[in-house]
Amino acid sequence: MKAMSIQKYGKHVPLTMIDRPMPNIGEHDVLVEIHAASLNPIDFKIKEGKVKLLLSYKFPLILGNDFSGVVVKVGEQVNAYKPGDEVYGRPRKNRIGTLAEYISVHEEDIALKPQNLSFEEAASIPLVGLTTYQAFTEILNLQKGQKILIHAGAGGVGTFAIQLAKLMGAFVATTASDKGYELVKSLGADLIINYKKENFEQLLSGYDAVFDTLGGAALEKSFRILKPNGKIVSISGMPNAKFAKEQQLGWMKTAILSVVSRKITALEKKSQTEYHYLFMKPSGTQLKILKEFIEGGRIKPVIDKVYDLKDAGQALQYLEGGGAKGKVVIKIK
Repeated sequence: MKAMSIQKYGKHVPLTMIDRPMPNIGEHDVLVEIHAASLNPIDFKIKEGKVKLLLSYKFPLILGNDFSGVVVKVGEQVNAYKPGDEVYGRPRKNRIGTLAEYISVHEEDIALKPQNLSFEEAASIPLVGLTTYQAFTEILNLQKGQKILIHAGAGGVGTFAIQLAKLMGAFVATTASDKGYELVKSLGADLIINYKKENFEQLLSGYDAVFDTLGGAALEKSFRILKPNGKIVSISGMPNAKFAKEQQLGWMKTAILSVVSRKITALEKKSQTEYHYLFMKPSGTQLKILKEFIEGGRIKPVIDKVYDLKDAGQALQYLEGGGAKGKVVIKIK
């Protein structure tokens, strides 16, 4: 099968097309012919070696973290799926590699594709959908009437997050540029802050929650807008000791993360708030919930550009440039 891979870590390391054997499947696995995959910031972070402390991979490494496609074979113990089923999913972290013609994935990590979506649209959902759903339901416990700031509302995660937060009854503020204004407004954002002209930390206060997709200065300033006991969930900030203990990373990595996250920990204590770093986990069960939302017309995918598999490197550069409005998708079949 054809696949796009890297031979080593590095920002300027090219993605190259290689031939790989067809994946083997275990008794609880499903072999899927991939029709489309989407790109996410985790892809260029993995490529550049920025998450080596948390994720270890062998080379050549096929990139890609979510997909849609058609089941071609199932393991002996699989009863929920059969050849011909159209599915979408997010493989577990030690089995990534969706920039390929086929993938072997555990049956618990997929769900039937929303019937009203194309393969390209469906492929745009799993990672951002699961990330947002877990942030809002498992950590923030977002409630009707609460106020949440979603950073970078026009981005791949942001476009999904605005819709889910509105679905849950929250008041949504978001940051966007002039180019993203109409998009985030159409998705239901209640308050839009032009980050190029305005400082959100000067305009907002008394918020219950922040969903941080940027890290850095935006994350640090976010502590100022929260009410006491408010919560921040970040997917781009620094993992802390609390995260290391939850993930059972061992004392060495826990100590390292405790040191490198000390500024965030100080802000957390000073503002009397909670900071959580989220490492999303695959869940076919949650994908079924998102499928119902999508088929009910309550959440829609937002796609910026679609590239062919051979152009995945160009697509990844475009995504890393930060200008994408919605998701960047790779069409494979």
